[in-house]
Amino acid sequence: MAKSDTSDPESVDPTAPDGLTPEQLERLGRERPPAFKTWYAEWAFCASILGSMLMGEFFISGFVLVLPAVTRALDMPPGTQTWPASVFSLVSGSLLFPFGRIADMYGGRLVYIGGLFWYALWCLVAGFSPNHHVLIVARAMQGFGPAAFLPSGVMLLGSNYRPGPRKNMVFSLYGSCAPVGFFVGILAGGATAEYLTWSWYFWVGSIVLFIISVGSIFGIPVETSRPKEAQEVRMDWWGLATTIPGLMLFIFSITQGAHAPQGFATPYVYATLIVGVLLLGAAVYVEGWVAEQPLIPFDLFAPKYMTAMVLGLFNIYGAFGVFQFYASFFIQNVVGHGPLLASLWFSPLCAGGFVLAVVGGVVLHKLPNHMLLVISGMGSVVSTILFVFIPADSSLSYWAWVFPAMLGATIGVDIAYNVSSVFMTTSLPSHRQGLAGALINTLIFLGIGFYLGLADLIVETTTPAEASLGGARDREKQITGFRNAFWLAFACSASALVILGLFARVGRAKSDLTFEEKQRLEAEALRVSATAPAAQPKGMSSGESSS
Repeated sequence: MAKSDTSDPESVDPTAPDGLTPEQLERLGRERPPAFKTWYAEWAFCASILGSMLMGEFFISGFVLVLPAVTRALDMPPGTQTWPASVFSLVSGSLLFPFGRIADMYGGRLVYIGGLFWYALWCLVAGFSPNHHVLIVARAMQGFGPAAFLPSGVMLLGSNYRPGPRKNMVFSLYGSCAPVGFFVGILAGGATAEYLTWSWYFWVGSIVLFIISVGSIFGIPVETSRPKEAQEVRMDWWGLATTIPGLMLFIFSITQGAHAPQGFATPYVYATLIVGVLLLGAAVYVEGWVAEQPLIPFDLFAPKYMTAMVLGLFNIYGAFGVFQFYASFFIQNVVGHGPLLASLWFSPLCAGGFVLAVVGGVVLHKLPNHMLLVISGMGSVVSTILFVFIPADSSLSYWAWVFPAMLGATIGVDIAYNVSSVFMTTSLPSHRQGLAGALINTLIFLGIGFYLGLADLIVETTTPAEASLGGARDREKQITGFRNAFWLAFACSASALVILGLFARVGRAKSDLTFEEKQRLEAEALRVSATAPAAQPKGMSSGESSS
Protein backbone atom coordinates (compact mmCIF):
# COMPACT_ATOMS: atom_id res chain seq x y z
CA MET A 1 0.00 0.00 0.00
CA ALA A 2 1.36 3.38 -0.96
CA LYS A 3 1.63 5.69 1.99
CA SER A 4 0.63 9.31 1.89
CA ASP A 5 3.29 11.96 2.41
CA THR A 6 2.98 12.66 6.10
CA SER A 7 5.71 15.28 5.97
CA ASP A 8 3.22 17.68 4.41
CA PRO A 9 0.42 18.41 6.90
CA GLU A 10 -1.88 19.34 4.04
CA SER A 11 -1.39 15.98 2.33
CA VAL A 12 -4.06 13.84 3.96
CA ASP A 13 -5.43 10.71 2.34
CA PRO A 14 -8.35 9.41 4.40
CA THR A 15 -8.27 6.15 2.45
CA ALA A 16 -4.75 5.41 3.67
CA PRO A 17 -5.17 5.19 7.46
CA ASP A 18 -1.61 3.99 8.02
CA GLY A 19 -0.37 7.29 6.58
CA LEU A 20 -2.22 9.57 9.01
CA THR A 21 -0.42 11.26 11.86
CA PRO A 22 -2.25 12.18 15.10
CA GLU A 23 -2.22 15.82 14.01
CA GLN A 24 -3.88 14.93 10.71
CA LEU A 25 -6.46 12.76 12.47
CA GLU A 26 -7.25 15.63 14.81
CA ARG A 27 -7.75 17.99 11.88
CA LEU A 28 -9.94 15.50 10.02
CA GLY A 29 -12.10 15.20 13.15
CA ARG A 30 -12.71 18.95 13.08
CA GLU A 31 -13.20 19.50 9.34
CA ARG A 32 -16.50 19.78 7.51
CA PRO A 33 -17.37 16.35 6.03
CA PRO A 34 -16.68 16.03 2.29
CA ALA A 35 -20.39 15.37 1.61
CA PHE A 36 -21.08 19.06 2.35
CA LYS A 37 -19.47 21.44 -0.12
CA THR A 38 -20.51 24.59 1.76
CA TRP A 39 -21.27 25.55 5.35
CA TYR A 40 -24.95 26.17 4.58
CA ALA A 41 -25.27 22.68 3.07
CA GLU A 42 -24.10 21.25 6.38
CA TRP A 43 -26.40 23.55 8.32
CA ALA A 44 -29.39 22.48 6.21
CA PHE A 45 -28.52 18.83 6.83
CA CYS A 46 -28.20 19.33 10.58
CA ALA A 47 -31.39 21.41 10.78
CA SER A 48 -33.34 18.58 9.15
CA ILE A 49 -31.93 15.83 11.36
CA LEU A 50 -32.26 17.86 14.56
CA GLY A 51 -35.79 18.91 13.64
CA SER A 52 -36.85 15.29 13.23
CA MET A 53 -35.71 14.44 16.75
CA LEU A 54 -37.55 17.47 18.13
CA MET A 55 -40.82 16.50 16.42
CA GLY A 56 -40.46 12.89 17.45
CA GLU A 57 -40.56 13.98 21.09
CA PHE A 58 -43.21 16.65 20.42
CA PHE A 59 -45.97 14.11 19.79
CA ILE A 60 -45.00 11.93 22.76
CA SER A 61 -44.86 14.43 25.62
CA GLY A 62 -47.57 16.89 24.64
CA PHE A 63 -50.19 14.26 23.94
CA VAL A 64 -50.35 13.44 27.66
CA LEU A 65 -51.70 16.97 28.30
CA VAL A 66 -54.06 16.87 25.31
CA LEU A 67 -55.47 13.43 26.13
CA PRO A 68 -58.09 14.58 28.70
CA ALA A 69 -59.56 17.01 26.16
CA VAL A 70 -59.49 14.30 23.48
CA THR A 71 -61.33 11.79 25.66
CA ARG A 72 -64.07 14.33 26.40
CA ALA A 73 -64.44 15.54 22.81
CA LEU A 74 -64.57 12.05 21.29
CA ASP A 75 -66.51 10.51 24.20
CA MET A 76 -63.96 7.74 24.61
CA PRO A 77 -64.90 4.75 26.80
CA PRO A 78 -62.65 4.34 29.88
CA GLY A 79 -61.08 1.14 28.55
CA THR A 80 -59.79 2.87 25.42
CA GLN A 81 -58.49 6.12 26.89
CA THR A 82 -54.87 4.96 27.20
CA TRP A 83 -54.70 3.47 23.70
CA PRO A 84 -54.00 6.64 21.66
CA ALA A 85 -50.91 7.23 23.81
CA SER A 86 -49.68 3.64 24.15
CA VAL A 87 -50.26 2.42 20.58
CA PHE A 88 -47.87 5.03 19.19
CA SER A 89 -44.97 3.87 21.35
CA LEU A 90 -45.95 0.24 20.82
CA VAL A 91 -45.64 0.47 17.03
CA SER A 92 -42.56 2.72 17.01
CA GLY A 93 -40.59 0.68 19.52
CA SER A 94 -41.32 -2.61 17.76
CA LEU A 95 -40.37 -1.48 14.24
CA LEU A 96 -37.07 0.31 14.89
CA PHE A 97 -34.83 -2.66 14.09
CA PRO A 98 -36.64 -3.60 10.84
CA PHE A 99 -36.41 -0.02 9.59
CA GLY A 100 -32.78 0.13 10.72
CA ARG A 101 -32.09 -2.91 8.54
CA ILE A 102 -33.99 -1.35 5.61
CA ALA A 103 -31.85 1.78 5.98
CA ASP A 104 -28.71 -0.38 5.85
CA MET A 105 -30.06 -2.11 2.73
CA TYR A 106 -31.27 0.87 0.70
CA GLY A 107 -29.55 3.85 2.27
CA GLY A 108 -30.61 6.20 5.03
CA ARG A 109 -31.82 9.08 2.85
CA LEU A 110 -34.79 7.26 1.31
CA VAL A 111 -35.98 5.78 4.61
CA TYR A 112 -35.47 9.06 6.47
CA ILE A 113 -37.41 11.30 4.07
CA GLY A 114 -40.15 8.70 3.58
CA GLY A 115 -40.59 8.38 7.35
CA LEU A 116 -40.92 12.15 7.77
CA PHE A 117 -43.60 12.53 5.09
CA TRP A 118 -45.51 9.53 6.47
CA TYR A 119 -45.38 11.01 9.98
CA ALA A 120 -46.61 14.41 8.79
CA LEU A 121 -49.50 12.86 6.85
CA TRP A 122 -50.87 10.79 9.72
CA CYS A 123 -50.47 13.65 12.20
CA LEU A 124 -52.70 15.67 9.89
CA VAL A 125 -55.22 12.82 9.73
CA ALA A 126 -55.24 12.52 13.54
CA GLY A 127 -56.33 16.14 13.86
CA PHE A 128 -59.43 15.43 11.76
CA SER A 129 -60.42 12.26 13.65
CA PRO A 130 -64.24 12.14 14.00
CA ASN A 131 -64.15 9.37 16.62
CA HIS A 132 -61.71 7.51 18.82
CA HIS A 133 -61.41 4.57 16.40
CA VAL A 134 -59.93 6.79 13.69
CA LEU A 135 -57.67 8.50 16.23
CA ILE A 136 -56.25 5.18 17.48
CA VAL A 137 -55.58 4.02 13.90
CA ALA A 138 -53.96 7.36 13.05
CA ARG A 139 -51.72 7.19 16.13
CA ALA A 140 -50.70 3.64 15.20
CA MET A 141 -49.85 4.76 11.66
CA GLN A 142 -47.87 7.68 13.10
CA GLY A 143 -45.67 5.15 14.85
CA PHE A 144 -44.22 4.01 11.52
CA GLY A 145 -42.73 7.49 11.00
CA PRO A 146 -40.31 7.68 13.97
CA ALA A 147 -39.52 3.98 13.51
CA ALA A 148 -38.19 4.94 10.07
CA PHE A 149 -36.57 8.35 10.54
CA LEU A 150 -35.00 7.91 13.99
CA PRO A 151 -32.58 5.04 13.14
CA SER A 152 -31.94 6.38 9.65
CA GLY A 153 -31.28 9.86 11.09
CA VAL A 154 -28.62 8.42 13.41
CA MET A 155 -27.27 6.48 10.43
CA LEU A 156 -26.93 9.65 8.36
CA LEU A 157 -25.11 11.43 11.18
CA GLY A 158 -22.84 8.50 11.95
CA SER A 159 -21.91 7.83 8.32
CA ASN A 160 -21.20 11.46 7.40
CA TYR A 161 -19.16 12.47 10.46
CA ARG A 162 -15.92 10.73 11.34
CA PRO A 163 -14.81 10.37 15.00
CA GLY A 164 -13.78 13.70 16.46
CA PRO A 165 -14.95 16.97 18.03
CA ARG A 166 -17.23 17.89 15.12
CA LYS A 167 -19.14 14.62 15.40
CA ASN A 168 -19.35 15.06 19.17
CA MET A 169 -20.89 18.51 18.80
CA VAL A 170 -23.44 17.42 16.19
CA PHE A 171 -24.54 14.40 18.22
CA SER A 172 -24.75 16.55 21.35
CA LEU A 173 -27.02 19.01 19.55
CA TYR A 174 -29.07 16.10 18.22
CA GLY A 175 -29.47 14.69 21.73
CA SER A 176 -30.45 18.10 23.12
CA CYS A 177 -33.42 18.19 20.76
CA ALA A 178 -35.07 15.38 22.74
CA PRO A 179 -35.66 17.43 25.93
CA VAL A 180 -36.32 20.54 23.85
CA GLY A 181 -38.94 18.65 21.84
CA PHE A 182 -40.34 17.25 25.07
CA PHE A 183 -40.73 20.75 26.52
CA VAL A 184 -42.12 22.28 23.32
CA GLY A 185 -44.56 19.37 23.10
CA ILE A 186 -45.96 19.80 26.60
CA LEU A 187 -46.04 23.59 26.13
CA ALA A 188 -48.03 23.22 22.90
CA GLY A 189 -50.19 20.53 24.48
CA GLY A 190 -50.93 22.70 27.51
CA ALA A 191 -51.68 25.76 25.38
CA THR A 192 -54.01 23.96 22.97
CA ALA A 193 -55.75 22.17 25.85
CA GLU A 194 -56.54 25.48 27.57
CA TYR A 195 -57.05 27.95 24.71
CA LEU A 196 -57.77 26.01 21.49
CA THR A 197 -59.18 22.65 20.45
CA TRP A 198 -57.11 19.47 20.70
CA SER A 199 -56.99 19.17 16.89
CA TRP A 200 -54.67 22.18 16.64
CA TYR A 201 -52.02 20.23 18.51
CA PHE A 202 -51.82 17.79 15.59
CA TRP A 203 -52.30 20.39 12.86
CA VAL A 204 -49.50 22.67 14.06
CA GLY A 205 -47.15 19.71 14.41
CA SER A 206 -48.09 18.44 10.97
CA ILE A 207 -47.32 21.80 9.35
CA VAL A 208 -43.87 21.87 10.96
CA LEU A 209 -43.25 18.27 9.87
CA PHE A 210 -44.14 19.01 6.24
CA ILE A 211 -41.68 21.92 6.26
CA ILE A 212 -38.93 19.68 7.66
CA SER A 213 -39.80 16.95 5.15
CA VAL A 214 -39.54 19.24 2.14
CA GLY A 215 -36.33 20.77 3.48
CA SER A 216 -34.86 17.29 3.88
CA ILE A 217 -35.18 16.62 0.15
CA PHE A 218 -32.68 19.42 -0.46
CA GLY A 219 -30.69 19.15 2.79
CA ILE A 220 -29.89 15.42 2.91
CA PRO A 221 -27.04 14.61 0.48
CA VAL A 222 -27.58 11.88 -2.09
CA GLU A 223 -25.37 8.83 -1.53
CA THR A 224 -22.96 8.57 -4.46
CA SER A 225 -21.60 5.16 -3.50
CA ARG A 226 -22.23 2.51 -0.89
CA PRO A 227 -19.78 0.05 0.69
CA LYS A 228 -19.73 -3.46 -0.71
CA GLU A 229 -20.85 -4.83 2.66
CA ALA A 230 -23.94 -2.59 2.57
CA GLN A 231 -24.89 -3.86 -0.88
CA GLU A 232 -24.87 -7.42 0.43
CA VAL A 233 -27.17 -6.75 3.42
CA ARG A 234 -30.45 -8.69 3.29
CA MET A 235 -33.61 -8.71 5.38
CA ASP A 236 -33.92 -11.39 8.05
CA TRP A 237 -37.50 -12.52 7.50
CA TRP A 238 -37.50 -15.17 10.22
CA GLY A 239 -36.15 -12.65 12.68
CA LEU A 240 -38.80 -10.19 11.52
CA ALA A 241 -41.58 -12.74 12.04
CA THR A 242 -40.53 -13.50 15.62
CA THR A 243 -39.08 -10.23 16.90
CA ILE A 244 -41.83 -7.76 15.92
CA PRO A 245 -44.87 -9.68 17.27
CA GLY A 246 -42.83 -10.74 20.29
CA LEU A 247 -41.93 -7.15 21.18
CA MET A 248 -45.46 -5.89 20.47
CA LEU A 249 -47.15 -8.51 22.64
CA PHE A 250 -44.61 -8.14 25.44
CA ILE A 251 -44.85 -4.32 25.53
CA PHE A 252 -48.66 -4.52 25.28
CA SER A 253 -48.94 -6.89 28.23
CA ILE A 254 -46.62 -4.78 30.40
CA THR A 255 -48.36 -1.48 29.63
CA GLN A 256 -51.91 -2.86 29.88
CA GLY A 257 -51.38 -5.02 32.96
CA ALA A 258 -52.03 -2.14 35.33
CA HIS A 259 -55.24 -1.01 33.59
CA ALA A 260 -56.89 -4.36 32.84
CA PRO A 261 -59.91 -5.30 34.99
CA GLN A 262 -57.98 -7.97 36.92
CA GLY A 263 -54.47 -6.66 36.34
CA PHE A 264 -52.02 -9.30 35.15
CA ALA A 265 -54.57 -11.96 36.09
CA THR A 266 -56.76 -10.78 33.21
CA PRO A 267 -56.72 -13.58 30.59
CA TYR A 268 -55.79 -11.45 27.59
CA VAL A 269 -52.92 -9.83 29.54
CA TYR A 270 -51.16 -12.98 30.71
CA ALA A 271 -51.91 -14.70 27.39
CA THR A 272 -50.19 -11.95 25.40
CA LEU A 273 -47.33 -11.91 27.92
CA ILE A 274 -46.75 -15.67 27.58
CA VAL A 275 -46.96 -15.63 23.78
CA GLY A 276 -44.72 -12.56 23.61
CA VAL A 277 -42.05 -14.17 25.80
CA LEU A 278 -42.20 -17.40 23.74
CA LEU A 279 -41.80 -15.44 20.50
CA LEU A 280 -38.87 -13.49 21.91
CA GLY A 281 -37.29 -16.78 22.99
CA ALA A 282 -37.78 -18.09 19.45
CA ALA A 283 -36.25 -14.86 18.13
CA VAL A 284 -33.12 -15.43 20.22
CA TYR A 285 -32.75 -18.94 18.74
CA VAL A 286 -33.37 -17.69 15.19
CA GLU A 287 -30.93 -14.81 15.51
CA GLY A 288 -28.23 -16.91 17.10
CA TRP A 289 -28.37 -20.16 15.17
CA VAL A 290 -30.65 -19.94 12.11
CA ALA A 291 -30.48 -16.56 10.34
CA GLU A 292 -27.62 -15.92 7.92
CA GLN A 293 -27.92 -12.16 8.44
CA PRO A 294 -29.66 -11.73 11.81
CA LEU A 295 -31.91 -8.72 12.30
CA ILE A 296 -30.26 -8.22 15.70
CA PRO A 297 -26.84 -9.88 15.33
CA PHE A 298 -25.21 -10.96 18.56
CA ASP A 299 -21.91 -9.37 17.56
CA LEU A 300 -23.71 -6.03 17.68
CA PHE A 301 -22.86 -6.24 21.39
CA ALA A 302 -19.28 -7.43 20.81
CA PRO A 303 -17.47 -4.05 21.15
CA LYS A 304 -15.93 -3.56 24.57
CA TYR A 305 -18.32 -1.98 27.11
CA MET A 306 -21.30 -2.30 24.73
CA THR A 307 -23.28 -4.72 26.93
CA ALA A 308 -22.76 -2.61 30.06
CA MET A 309 -23.74 0.49 28.11
CA VAL A 310 -26.96 -1.15 26.90
CA LEU A 311 -28.00 -2.31 30.38
CA GLY A 312 -27.17 1.04 31.97
CA LEU A 313 -29.02 3.03 29.32
CA PHE A 314 -32.10 0.79 29.55
CA ASN A 315 -32.36 1.66 33.25
CA ILE A 316 -31.54 5.35 32.94
CA TYR A 317 -34.12 5.87 30.17
CA GLY A 318 -36.67 3.93 32.20
CA ALA A 319 -36.02 6.18 35.19
CA PHE A 320 -36.48 9.28 33.04
CA GLY A 321 -39.74 7.97 31.57
CA VAL A 322 -41.24 7.25 34.98
CA PHE A 323 -39.97 10.58 36.35
CA GLN A 324 -41.36 12.81 33.61
CA PHE A 325 -44.73 11.01 33.47
CA TYR A 326 -45.45 11.00 37.20
CA ALA A 327 -43.85 14.39 37.82
CA SER A 328 -46.41 15.82 35.41
CA PHE A 329 -49.27 14.12 37.27
CA PHE A 330 -47.84 15.17 40.65
CA ILE A 331 -47.60 18.82 39.62
CA GLN A 332 -51.16 18.85 38.26
CA ASN A 333 -53.05 16.48 40.57
CA VAL A 334 -51.26 17.11 43.88
CA VAL A 335 -49.85 20.64 43.59
CA GLY A 336 -52.92 21.72 41.62
CA HIS A 337 -51.39 23.63 38.70
CA GLY A 338 -53.03 23.75 35.27
CA PRO A 339 -51.51 22.14 32.16
CA LEU A 340 -49.82 25.33 30.91
CA LEU A 341 -48.14 26.22 34.21
CA ALA A 342 -47.18 22.58 34.70
CA SER A 343 -45.46 22.61 31.33
CA LEU A 344 -43.50 25.74 32.31
CA TRP A 345 -42.18 23.93 35.36
CA PHE A 346 -40.45 21.53 32.95
CA SER A 347 -38.58 24.39 31.22
CA PRO A 348 -35.17 23.49 32.79
CA LEU A 349 -35.24 20.38 30.60
CA CYS A 350 -35.19 22.64 27.55
CA ALA A 351 -32.57 25.12 28.78
CA GLY A 352 -30.43 22.38 30.27
CA GLY A 353 -30.51 20.49 26.99
CA PHE A 354 -29.03 23.44 25.12
CA VAL A 355 -26.31 24.03 27.70
CA LEU A 356 -25.35 20.37 27.83
CA ALA A 357 -25.21 20.24 24.04
CA VAL A 358 -22.62 23.01 23.91
CA VAL A 359 -20.66 21.67 26.87
CA GLY A 360 -20.84 18.10 25.57
CA GLY A 361 -19.50 19.06 22.17
CA VAL A 362 -16.52 20.70 23.88
CA VAL A 363 -15.64 18.07 26.51
CA LEU A 364 -16.50 14.68 24.94
CA HIS A 365 -13.05 14.49 23.32
CA LYS A 366 -11.26 15.93 26.37
CA LEU A 367 -12.69 14.02 29.34
CA PRO A 368 -13.02 10.26 29.84
CA ASN A 369 -16.58 9.42 28.81
CA HIS A 370 -16.74 7.05 31.78
CA MET A 371 -16.64 10.13 34.02
CA LEU A 372 -19.48 11.70 32.04
CA LEU A 373 -21.57 8.53 32.37
CA VAL A 374 -21.09 8.60 36.14
CA ILE A 375 -22.22 12.25 36.21
CA SER A 376 -25.22 11.22 34.11
CA GLY A 377 -26.16 8.49 36.57
CA MET A 378 -25.76 10.85 39.52
CA GLY A 379 -28.02 13.42 37.87
CA SER A 380 -30.70 10.80 37.35
CA VAL A 381 -30.42 9.69 40.98
CA VAL A 382 -30.79 13.28 42.22
CA SER A 383 -33.87 13.95 40.08
CA THR A 384 -35.74 10.87 41.27
CA ILE A 385 -34.83 11.00 44.97
CA LEU A 386 -35.96 14.64 45.19
CA PHE A 387 -39.45 13.67 44.02
CA VAL A 388 -39.52 10.74 46.44
CA PHE A 389 -39.35 13.21 49.35
CA ILE A 390 -40.89 16.31 47.73
CA PRO A 391 -43.40 18.07 50.05
CA ALA A 392 -47.03 17.69 49.07
CA ASP A 393 -48.28 20.81 50.85
CA SER A 394 -47.83 24.59 50.83
CA SER A 395 -44.18 24.24 51.91
CA LEU A 396 -43.27 23.02 48.42
CA SER A 397 -40.68 25.33 46.89
CA TYR A 398 -40.12 25.14 43.14
CA TRP A 399 -36.51 26.32 43.41
CA ALA A 400 -35.63 23.96 46.25
CA TRP A 401 -37.23 20.80 44.87
CA VAL A 402 -38.57 20.92 41.31
CA PHE A 403 -35.87 23.03 39.65
CA PRO A 404 -32.89 20.89 40.79
CA ALA A 405 -34.86 17.74 39.98
CA MET A 406 -35.45 18.95 36.42
CA LEU A 407 -31.77 19.83 36.05
CA GLY A 408 -30.80 16.39 37.33
CA ALA A 409 -33.19 14.75 34.87
CA THR A 410 -31.75 16.56 31.85
CA ILE A 411 -28.19 15.84 33.01
CA GLY A 412 -29.10 12.19 33.36
CA VAL A 413 -30.77 11.60 30.02
CA ASP A 414 -28.85 14.10 27.84
CA ILE A 415 -25.31 13.12 28.79
CA ALA A 416 -26.12 9.41 28.59
CA TYR A 417 -27.65 9.84 25.13
CA ASN A 418 -24.78 11.94 23.80
CA VAL A 419 -22.03 9.62 25.04
CA SER A 420 -23.80 6.44 23.94
CA SER A 421 -24.68 7.77 20.47
CA VAL A 422 -21.09 8.71 19.69
CA PHE A 423 -19.78 5.47 21.21
CA MET A 424 -22.17 3.14 19.36
CA THR A 425 -21.92 4.77 15.94
CA THR A 426 -18.13 4.89 16.20
CA SER A 427 -17.84 1.27 17.38
CA LEU A 428 -19.83 -0.20 14.46
CA PRO A 429 -19.07 -0.34 10.71
CA SER A 430 -20.80 1.85 8.14
CA HIS A 431 -23.06 -0.96 6.90
CA ARG A 432 -24.47 -1.29 10.44
CA GLN A 433 -25.14 2.38 11.18
CA GLY A 434 -28.86 1.77 10.66
CA LEU A 435 -28.81 -0.97 13.29
CA ALA A 436 -26.81 1.33 15.57
CA GLY A 437 -29.54 3.95 15.27
CA ALA A 438 -32.18 1.29 15.90
CA LEU A 439 -30.38 0.06 19.02
CA ILE A 440 -30.00 3.58 20.42
CA ASN A 441 -33.69 4.38 20.00
CA THR A 442 -35.01 0.93 20.93
CA LEU A 443 -33.37 1.30 24.33
CA ILE A 444 -35.33 4.53 24.82
CA PHE A 445 -38.71 3.10 23.78
CA LEU A 446 -38.31 -0.24 25.57
CA GLY A 447 -36.76 1.27 28.69
CA ILE A 448 -39.54 3.82 29.07
CA GLY A 449 -42.30 1.39 28.05
CA PHE A 450 -41.18 -1.42 30.36
CA TYR A 451 -40.58 0.64 33.50
CA LEU A 452 -43.59 2.91 32.94
CA GLY A 453 -45.78 -0.19 32.72
CA LEU A 454 -44.20 -1.48 35.92
CA ALA A 455 -44.72 1.91 37.60
CA ASP A 456 -48.38 1.92 36.53
CA LEU A 457 -48.78 -1.52 38.09
CA ILE A 458 -47.17 -0.35 41.35
CA VAL A 459 -49.32 2.79 41.50
CA GLU A 460 -52.54 0.90 40.75
CA THR A 461 -51.85 -1.81 43.34
CA THR A 462 -50.80 0.63 46.08
CA THR A 463 -53.47 3.27 45.45
CA PRO A 464 -57.09 2.43 46.39
CA ALA A 465 -59.69 2.79 43.67
CA GLU A 466 -61.18 5.90 45.26
CA ALA A 467 -57.77 7.57 45.08
CA SER A 468 -56.89 6.57 41.52
CA LEU A 469 -56.39 8.95 38.62
CA GLY A 470 -59.72 10.18 37.35
CA GLY A 471 -61.72 9.07 40.44
CA ALA A 472 -62.72 10.90 43.60
CA ARG A 473 -59.25 11.31 45.02
CA ASP A 474 -58.09 10.50 48.51
CA ARG A 475 -55.14 12.88 48.31
CA GLU A 476 -52.79 11.27 50.82
CA LYS A 477 -53.19 7.77 49.37
CA GLN A 478 -52.73 9.07 45.85
CA ILE A 479 -49.50 10.78 46.92
CA THR A 480 -48.31 7.44 48.33
CA GLY A 481 -48.84 5.83 44.93
CA PHE A 482 -46.86 8.56 43.21
CA ARG A 483 -44.01 8.24 45.71
CA ASN A 484 -43.85 4.50 45.06
CA ALA A 485 -43.44 5.24 41.35
CA PHE A 486 -40.60 7.64 42.15
CA TRP A 487 -38.98 4.96 44.33
CA LEU A 488 -38.97 2.68 41.27
CA ALA A 489 -37.39 5.46 39.21
CA PHE A 490 -34.76 5.92 41.92
CA ALA A 491 -33.97 2.19 41.87
CA CYS A 492 -33.54 2.36 38.08
CA SER A 493 -31.24 5.38 38.41
CA ALA A 494 -29.14 3.80 41.15
CA SER A 495 -28.72 0.55 39.21
CA ALA A 496 -27.73 2.51 36.09
CA LEU A 497 -25.16 4.45 38.10
CA VAL A 498 -23.63 1.22 39.42
CA ILE A 499 -23.55 -0.48 36.00
CA LEU A 500 -22.14 2.51 34.13
CA GLY A 501 -19.73 3.40 36.92
CA LEU A 502 -18.24 -0.07 37.32
CA PHE A 503 -18.47 -1.67 33.88
CA ALA A 504 -18.62 1.06 31.19
CA ARG A 505 -15.13 2.56 31.42
CA VAL A 506 -15.33 4.33 28.07
CA GLY A 507 -12.43 6.59 27.10
CA ARG A 508 -12.39 9.96 25.37
CA ALA A 509 -14.33 10.44 22.13
CA LYS A 510 -11.25 11.85 20.41
CA SER A 511 -10.41 12.18 16.72
CA ASP A 512 -9.67 8.67 15.55
CA LEU A 513 -9.73 6.29 12.63
CA THR A 514 -13.12 5.08 11.46
CA PHE A 515 -14.10 1.44 11.96
CA GLU A 516 -13.22 0.62 8.34
CA GLU A 517 -9.87 2.41 8.54
CA LYS A 518 -8.93 0.41 11.62
CA GLN A 519 -9.88 -2.80 9.82
CA ARG A 520 -7.74 -1.90 6.81
CA LEU A 521 -4.83 -1.05 9.07
CA GLU A 522 -5.11 -4.36 10.91
CA ALA A 523 -5.36 -6.27 7.63
CA GLU A 524 -2.27 -4.50 6.31
CA ALA A 525 -0.35 -5.33 9.49
CA LEU A 526 -1.32 -9.00 9.18
CA ARG A 527 -0.28 -9.05 5.51
CA VAL A 528 3.10 -7.52 6.29
CA SER A 529 3.74 -9.93 9.17
CA ALA A 530 2.74 -12.91 7.01
CA THR A 531 5.09 -11.96 4.14
CA ALA A 532 8.05 -10.99 6.35
CA PRO A 533 10.95 -13.53 6.28
CA ALA A 534 11.09 -15.85 9.25
CA ALA A 535 13.65 -14.85 11.88
CA GLN A 536 16.87 -16.92 11.75
CA PRO A 537 17.88 -18.91 14.83
CA LYS A 538 20.41 -17.05 16.96
CA GLY A 539 24.02 -17.88 16.01
CA MET A 540 23.22 -19.31 12.54
CA SER A 541 25.16 -17.68 9.71
CA SER A 542 23.69 -16.78 6.34
CA GLY A 543 25.82 -19.42 4.68
CA GLU A 544 24.52 -22.11 7.02
CA SER A 545 20.97 -21.06 6.38
CA SER A 546 21.45 -21.25 2.61
CA SER A 547 22.94 -24.69 2.82
